[in-house]
This record gives sequence, C-alpha cells and structure tokens, in this order.
Amino acid sequence: MSAKENRALRIVFMGTPDFAVGSLKALLRAGFNVVGVITAPDRPAGRGRKIQESAVKRFAKEKEIPILQPTKLKSEVFLKELRELEANLQVVVAFRMLPQVVWQMPEYGTFNLHASLLPQYRGAAPINWAIINGETETGVTTFFIDEKIDTGHIILQESEVILPSDSAGSLHDRLMVKGSQLVVETCRLIAEGDLETKPQKHFTKVKQAPKIHKDTCRIDWTEPLDKIHDHIRGLSPYPGAWTFLVHNDEQMTLKVFASRKEFVEHDQKIGAILSNKKSLKVATKNGCLELLEIQIPGKRRMKTSEVLQGFQLNESSHMR
Repeated sequence: MSAKENRALRIVFMGTPDFAVGSLKALLRAGFNVVGVITAPDRPAGRGRKIQESAVKRFAKEKEIPILQPTKLKSEVFLKELRELEANLQVVVAFRMLPQVVWQMPEYGTFNLHASLLPQYRGAAPINWAIINGETETGVTTFFIDEKIDTGHIILQESEVILPSDSAGSLHDRLMVKGSQLVVETCRLIAEGDLETKPQKHFTKVKQAPKIHKDTCRIDWTEPLDKIHDHIRGLSPYPGAWTFLVHNDEQMTLKVFASRKEFVEHDQKIGAILSNKKSLKVATKNGCLELLEIQIPGKRRMKTSEVLQGFQLNESSHMR
C-alpha cells in the first residue's frame, strides 16, 4: 500500500470461542466499526446436550452487533447477507477455513490472527502443540488469508515466552491478550494504508498443529519423563490428558491436569504406582511423575490429595 490514507473501515468479524472474544472486545474498545459478526451455529453441548451459543455470539448480542451463523459458507443466502453488510475488511480469529468467494469479498482483504509464529505450528491447535513439543517460545501472527491454510503473507508478528509452569490454559490467556493487541494494530495499519507484508519464511521442516483427538490425549508412560509432563500441561485444562488406571482388576479412565517431575532412580516397572494418603507418583523410564490434579469417573477435577482421602490404591494398581 502506498502513501498514508485515512480509511473508514467497516469490519466483519469472524470467530467462535473465548479466544476470539478478546480480539472483538479490543476492536470495539479501540473505536473500530464492527458491522457484523459471523460465528458457528448453536450446538448441543455438555451432559444435558442443551443448545449452546458460541462465546462470540453471546458477546455480540450484548453489544447489539448483527450476527450471522451460516452452516454453509458457500450458500447463496449467506453470501447475499454478507455482501449486504458492506464490509471493506474481514477479521478472522479462531474460525473455520473460508472459501475464496468469502475471503476475497472485501476491498481491503481478509486477515487472520493465528496463535503461533508462522510458518511454525500451522493448524487447529497451535497452543497445545507448542507446549506438548516442549517449546520455550511461541507467539501470535496476523496474515492475509489465501488459498491454503495459514500460508498467507505476514502482516505483524510478536513472540511470547513459554514458561516451564505454563499449561495450555495459561498460555492461551496471555496469547489472547497479545493477539487482540496485534489485531488492533493490524487494523490501524490497514486504515492508514501504511501496510507492508512479507511472505512466510521457508523452513525445511515446518511443525504442524493438527486438531487434537481423543487418541492424541492418551499418556504413553514409556516416553521420557519430560515428554509425559509436557504432554499433560499441553492438554490442560482442555481437552485433558488421560490414562487407564488398573485398580482391583478393573480399568478406569483417569484424567490428569497437572504434574511434577522427579528425576530419581527406581526399580519399579513403568506405569507402577507409588502412592500414600497424600500423593500419587507413577514410575517412568527416567524417574517418577507426581500427579497433582486428576479426575476420576463421575467426579470433578480435584487435587490428588483430596481424591486419595476416599480412594485408596494398592500394590497391584498401575497405569497403562
């Protein structure tokens, strides 16, 4: 873009979860004109399968912003409604892949906020995978959407340290704030016509961040201690790492949300449990992992010491 202009932006915001609400709030706080919100259709959720609205929809309703909830992004009805909003910029945060007819629609394009330092960790779960893989740094990136997933030219990028104490939840919250600031700054640059983009760097190996499935979440006790610990914190609080606990010849699913590493020598089998009334440790190949917060079937997430007050393990109990 050439010399500075002063463009009046009409923004359509696209997003669904809490992470996206941070950016929408920041845009409104900064005085930008958000003329419409596109979010996921209402869906049944929870034990009662009650119909739930997305976090973005709930916030948009409070602010009385027009809301569209298409099931098909290529439907003529939706495309007509989208055009009628007369947006000249679209901002996407934690939404789904857009067809070309949608992302090419506005005059100033469509940009996305992604919770990683692209091109690393392209995909649906960048926050989880960065911690699971033991990274010490990640960040946020704004980029213009193109035909492929998370490959467009970068507008702005900012890094964030991953702390040893971080879980996916704590990192999510910091990146939500940092990302919302980046979205506002990106919109300011576009409004001023003072934008320089750059292609994503080429790496021989690009780490991916695919969607998390149930099998992804299972703990493999044969892995090194560091890797198991990172796996647990990278899936906490959601969707949660899990393992099978074998107790009294019965097998139950145990979720693990927090752990502590102990690099000690032992002669126990991998998966063996070392437990007393206050703590629960599991033997690994190069130490023991103390489980600090767990959830057993039919109960809420609790500190392990609380669980053990009414649930005593024995010598035959083990993880698998």
